[in-house]
Amino acid sequence: MNLSATLVLIAITCATSLVALGNPKMLESLLLWTRGVQRGEWYRLLTYGFVHADFGHLLFNMITLYFFGRALDGFYAEHLGPFGFYIFYLAALLASILPSYFDHRQDPDYRSLGASGAVSAVLFAFILFDPWTTLLIFVVPMPAIIYAVAYVAYSIYASRQEGSRVNHSAHLWGAAFGVAFTLVLEPRLVGHFLGALATPRFG
Repeated sequence: MNLSATLVLIAITCATSLVALGNPKMLESLLLWTRGVQRGEWYRLLTYGFVHADFGHLLFNMITLYFFGRALDGFYAEHLGPFGFYIFYLAALLASILPSYFDHRQDPDYRSLGASGAVSAVLFAFILFDPWTTLLIFVVPMPAIIYAVAYVAYSIYASRQEGSRVNHSAHLWGAAFGVAFTLVLEPRLVGHFLGALATPRFG
């Protein structure tokens, strides 16, 4: 029996994050730190996505990944082989953080962590397949496409505010990467998405 790539990623992320939450030295060694990358610790551009700031941060990301990642496992395996979803997810981690890294490369104290960018890629890729699926956002049912529009608008607004500890840039770039990468693999999804968008359904 093939083990779902989504479940493997969730298991690795949960194990790493939970251990790191009790081990500040380990957490510091894995998160994105501009100075660390500049001195050759390139692995941080990926490992930052396997540690989280707190349990709530981890839980939200992993629940989202669980529900939408499993629906996409087969698609990426079909197009990229058995490691397809891993390739997509790791590429999303890298693509979502690189703009933040370059924006802050002159700030030696800049740090970022969490899987949110890659999870955004997964969620927005899923929306290409079923834009009207219902999401429960803080127990409020909402069509996925409505959530996507609100999510992007809020992320753009919040990224321009001073003092936010959330890396909204990673969310936006992750979402854009998820859509772009998936459409490159299967351009016919454009027509499918537009057709689905034109026939809304609720509930």
